[in-house]
Amino acid sequence: MAVRVPADAWVVAGPPGAGKSTVADLLLAALEPVPALLDKDTMYGSFVAAILAAAGRPAGEREGAWYDEHIKAHEYAGMTATAREIRGRGCPVLLSGPFTRQIHDPRAWREWVAGLGGDPVRLVWVRTDASTLWHRLTSRRSERDAGKLVDFEAFCASMRLDAEPGAPHLTVDNRLSADVPLGRQVAGLVASGVFADEHGAGPQR
Repeated sequence: MAVRVPADAWVVAGPPGAGKSTVADLLLAALEPVPALLDKDTMYGSFVAAILAAAGRPAGEREGAWYDEHIKAHEYAGMTATAREIRGRGCPVLLSGPFTRQIHDPRAWREWVAGLGGDPVRLVWVRTDASTLWHRLTSRRSERDAGKLVDFEAFCASMRLDAEPGAPHLTVDNRLSADVPLGRQVAGLVASGVFADEHGAGPQR
């Protein structure tokens, strides 16, 4: 019996406030068939708020050792398992989240790709910088950003803003200083054929 090759997966990764949702929307509008979107905040936002409240933690806590152990690990495990199931039934997926450890550690990336069901998995990294993040996080006035802004320097360090991912990736530059508008960058990636399906026709519209 032939082994089914999993459907395509795209990962849009970068720090909170980098513009992942915008990049994901642009890709979803350009790819065919349209992937199922798995956005971490959409999937787990209200659940995380409830867990923080039940544990007596600050409502804006979204970083740190306690969060990573008791919440983030389960968020990512759930997203990974869901993506694997969807891909295994022939539907492509697009995951949107920071995924900092996975994209910067080549071994962690390989292990995660295996957990997602195997290749093809394509990483799109949204590049940003500290001034851009500060502007966007303060502008959107979200309670979930409160902890990041309290110790913004530590938050930026944990996000490894100046380090290119160790995993194979494509970069879109969404810094305030970027020379090329984000829409043109994403359109250029799609038009270049870099997202072409390895097993047949390309997924571009």
